[in-house]
Amino acid sequence: MPGTADSHDGELRIDHPHREFLDQVLDKWSLSVLNELCERPCRFNDLRRAIPAVTQKSLTATLRRLERNGIVERVLLSSRPVAVEYRITPLGKTMRQPVEVLLEWITAHMPEVERARRAFDLA
Repeated sequence: MPGTADSHDGELRIDHPHREFLDQVLDKWSLSVLNELCERPCRFNDLRRAIPAVTQKSLTATLRRLERNGIVERVLLSSRPVAVEYRITPLGKTMRQPVEVLLEWITAHMPEVERARRAFDLA
């Protein structure tokens, strides 16, 4: 079926929409942001403090990408001055389990990956 990850004869087909989504929500900063927002809603500066290596520009771009994809929502708080809070959406919460599976795979296979990297670098 076009536009879906499909397996025919053992072949996994990853189409453009899949690559685009993965690029936008599993990049360097998105995982850190999602990790924070899974714990609690956060204001922008709370996220900056929690992820000190991220620049303001990168964090803004990351939050916008996650919001565009329906993973994070931006909520205006009724306060003076007006404040904004970011929250993970119900759709975003469904990503936790697949990401945990991927992280478990990485943990289990990292020694093999590191051996392969060393062998490659020596060649």
